[in-house]
Amino acid sequence: MEKIKRTLGFILTNPLSRRHAGKSIFRFLLWQMQSSLSPSKFYVKQFIKPVKFYARKGLTGVTGNIYAGLHEFNDMAFLLHFLRPEDVFFDVGANVGSYTLLASGVCNAKSIAIEPVKSTFEILNKNIGLNSLQDKVSAINAAVGAKKGTIAFTSDEDTGNHVITENDSNTAGIINVPVITIDSLINAAPVLIKIDVEGYETEVLKGMENALDLPMLKAIIIELNGSGTRYGYDEEKIHNGLLAKEFKPYSYDPFKRSLTAIASFGKFNTIYCRDEDYINKRLRQGKGIHIMGEVI
Repeated sequence: MEKIKRTLGFILTNPLSRRHAGKSIFRFLLWQMQSSLSPSKFYVKQFIKPVKFYARKGLTGVTGNIYAGLHEFNDMAFLLHFLRPEDVFFDVGANVGSYTLLASGVCNAKSIAIEPVKSTFEILNKNIGLNSLQDKVSAINAAVGAKKGTIAFTSDEDTGNHVITENDSNTAGIINVPVITIDSLINAAPVLIKIDVEGYETEVLKGMENALDLPMLKAIIIELNGSGTRYGYDEEKIHNGLLAKEFKPYSYDPFKRSLTAIASFGKFNTIYCRDEDYINKRLRQGKGIHIMGEVI
């Protein structure tokens, strides 16, 4: 019951689904019934056309798209309005590929999708294959950090999988995964990077100092929700480091297609932008998103 309450709360606070609350709640209830009949079965679900994705019970990183349209509405809409076919997008902590599918399947950009957990990576590859995006997406089964190596990782916590700390009590699902750096990949210069690594953002940024200096890189979507404290990291230092590279934090209103400067990072994802005029021009000229019976 508590899980249902949380999901209904999410539906009623997501900026898109709350505009279509009845439709979203119906989709949620339908999915609960469908997925409960065969919890291990993969179902093909429509995303933003023409993209589809595989979903099954418990895959919270993608099932939110079923009933909310876009699980992380503001950030996903920013990506959809901003990216162009000539762009490269880095999806760091790709999970099963929601952002990658939007970037390459809808915007036709090139994507490099990096996901450390093998079982999740396999679903990411299934989603890439489902949409015939093998020529547009390079999928890498690895973690991202400050230097090349190997690291211990949880594997049974869905979107909460993370680098192991000394205080982790769950040792049953621990796996060892290779670590790469963003700087090792910048021959394909990204215009947008999304970083969702459950508190390990400090190490990711240490390994992308050269990438941060690329003139082509205009925006970073990064999750700063306090998870960094599990590793003893201060997310204020991340904020100040990005400011030093001339990135500033913004919120995005997809309905108005407007960026608003904010004083610091938010509780969840924050969009850090550099060259606001360039980005605003792209956002205004981006194609409309057909979703939930409206065009955004």
